[in-house]
Amino acid sequence: VQLQAFGGGLVQAGGSLRLSCVASGGTFSSYAMAWFRQAPGKEREFVAAISWSGGTSYYATSVGGRFTISRDNAGNRVYLQMNSLQPEDTAVYSCAAGIIAFNARSYYTRYDKYTYWGKGTLVTVSS
Repeated sequence: VQLQAFGGGLVQAGGSLRLSCVASGGTFSSYAMAWFRQAPGKEREFVAAISWSGGTSYYATSVGGRFTISRDNAGNRVYLQMNSLQPEDTAVYSCAAGIIAFNARSYYTRYDKYTYWGKGTLVTVSS
């Protein structure tokens, strides 16, 4: 499975961006999808994840209520709608795909549960 994320850019604090990730080369609907981010000098962190069906989603506490993850299985895409962006959201955002065996938050938030990763897209939020 090949993943490509796009939609990043520069936005002012309080603004919005929508990230997209397109998948190819596999059965997209079989995979749970997630977004992770990595800020300069910091560890990679979980942002949001969605089950293969789209019926379940999980969010990091820091983005809950501001970000929304969704997917389009027919179009092989996953999205991350980001609202009320803050400077601390500045990071490279990457999408990932994996087979998640158990419907538990602890599985969906672990980066080692995801097999395929796309090249990230940079989001910069100015104050």
